[in-house]
Amino acid sequence: MALQIIRNNIINVEADAIVNTANPDVAVGAGVDHAIYKAAGRDRLLEERRKIGPMRPGQAACTPAFDLKAKYIIHTVGPAWMGGGYGERETVASCYRESLRLAAELSCESIAFPLIATGTYGFPKDEALRIAISEISGFLLANEMEVMLVVYDRESFEVSGKLFSDIRLYIGDEDVQYNAAPRSELQRRRDLIVEDAMPAPEGDLPEVSAPVMSPRMFESRATGAFPSMKESLDERLRHMDKTFQQYLFMLIDRRGLSDPEVYKKANIDRKHFSKIRSNVDYSPSKKTALALAVALELSIDETRDLLSRAGLALSPSLMSDRIIEYCIETGNYDIYEINCILFKYDQPTLGA
Repeated sequence: MALQIIRNNIINVEADAIVNTANPDVAVGAGVDHAIYKAAGRDRLLEERRKIGPMRPGQAACTPAFDLKAKYIIHTVGPAWMGGGYGERETVASCYRESLRLAAELSCESIAFPLIATGTYGFPKDEALRIAISEISGFLLANEMEVMLVVYDRESFEVSGKLFSDIRLYIGDEDVQYNAAPRSELQRRRDLIVEDAMPAPEGDLPEVSAPVMSPRMFESRATGAFPSMKESLDERLRHMDKTFQQYLFMLIDRRGLSDPEVYKKANIDRKHFSKIRSNVDYSPSKKTALALAVALELSIDETRDLLSRAGLALSPSLMSDRIIEYCIETGNYDIYEINCILFKYDQPTLGA
């Protein structure tokens, strides 16, 4: 299905499987491990954990979830951070891979992860997040599952410092950044339209030749019957352009992409995408339309054009739109990284 980043306590999340950052020994640890044992029922869960026995870092195993809002608890052992020279990154990646593999074997439709090893084990949060996104997105390219990355609070969620400093520069001085940007071709066309529509200046006017009248206009003048506004509207309606859905699939065909390639890159589930394909008059939410623009790697002008076909627009006064504009203009079309940025700034994420 898709990846969601949510702010919650993982013991409150409803999913087929809840991932626990487990103690390698048969014992109740601290942090997430302690909270899960307490919520699930300590004695019963500990009895099931004894059946698994000691676990090595990177391994995953499952037990019933008991009193949690889940079918299974997938226990995985993260590494203690010792500077990164002892295979810690690969171990964290293995935690995600093995947990996802086990969830697929159990026919889970949904799974919720904490940011593994970032608590008492001290794994750097920005690196842990990059590994999580990489492993989860790779899994979703070949599998259908709803994956939730559960973050307890904003302080526990960090992404590359340089990326965020660049974003802050872009959205922090909007007047300078927005007005100094070179005009796009579409903007130049809009300016010409506005200029053509402006009234002529006062004073001496240049000579203007008489308008050329069509035979129909002569006939209308002779009979006293001018073309009605209704006829003009009907004429316009006969020449309507492509709908959002028609234009979207024209773009997909031009790029030679398959449906799964598009909806997975857009972080949209298969059922939702099927609904779009089957309805020529489909009207998307803004976050869905933008997710599809990102998946197709549209330029900023192409993005605006696609949005306009759904009656939507990018706004220079909305932080979420400014962030998405920045990512598109800098060639960042990674939907998961964009969503991490949006989440960090407490903005709605794209796709799911």
